[in-house]
Amino acid sequence: MPVISTNNAANAALNYLNLNSSKETNYLSQLASGSRIVQASDDAAGLAIGTQLNANVAVYQQDQVNVTQGTSILQSTDGALAQISNVLQRMMSLATQAASGQVTNSQRSQDVNTEYVQLRSEISSIVDSTTYAGQALLTGSFLSNVKFLVGTLSSNFISLSLATVSAGGLNIGSGQSGSTVSTAALALQSMTAVSSAINVITKDRALVGAYESQFNFSGQDISANVQNITAAASVIMDADVASVKSSLSSADVKTQASVAALTQAAQLPQELLKLLQS
Repeated sequence: MPVISTNNAANAALNYLNLNSSKETNYLSQLASGSRIVQASDDAAGLAIGTQLNANVAVYQQDQVNVTQGTSILQSTDGALAQISNVLQRMMSLATQAASGQVTNSQRSQDVNTEYVQLRSEISSIVDSTTYAGQALLTGSFLSNVKFLVGTLSSNFISLSLATVSAGGLNIGSGQSGSTVSTAALALQSMTAVSSAINVITKDRALVGAYESQFNFSGQDISANVQNITAAASVIMDADVASVKSSLSSADVKTQASVAALTQAAQLPQELLKLLQS
């Protein structure tokens, strides 16, 4: 019924104006932020799930860095082992030359053995100079049992364990049977020792290659996880621009209608006063 003291129509129009204006503000916030969940009340469950997914993505992205660093360490190690292998092959050639009868004792001791001993020292130099961030890779304990995290759990890691390399450990160190080729007899002993050392280095390189392959496959798996989890989080957290824009247009029209209705409702008491004036 028409009354003057209470404008029910205006109250109803104001209520819808506030409602539509709130929706319009929320849609604008979604478009501005790019997020479907602007505040926790928009979707509490979705916020919890999306936040956990984004946390997993952050962990996997760091895992990618871990894998890259691990691969770099292995590549540096393999490069050093390859150089040691080249040195050993040259030492094998020198030992073979020294063991042959056409080489005189003077040539063995002054020429062939001099290069042989220098190359033996070069192996120690390569071992000592092969480092990563200040850590020795071929000696010490750094690669004896180092673990690289490659997942979201503390148990998801790759453990490296490489043997220490040294001229002494290859049985060609000073005072060992493969340390000199100054005589034909010693040269024959050195051939056996160097051949054994080459086998050791070859096995080490094969182990490093196996670790590199493991890191490569782990890196591919991590990249796939980042892609899939990011897509899943996007479905929950990101705003569908086309859908939000469509809803915003609808809310804008309703807001304008509410404003027009409120304007019209505000004039009702004035219209009722005309009845008293007649």
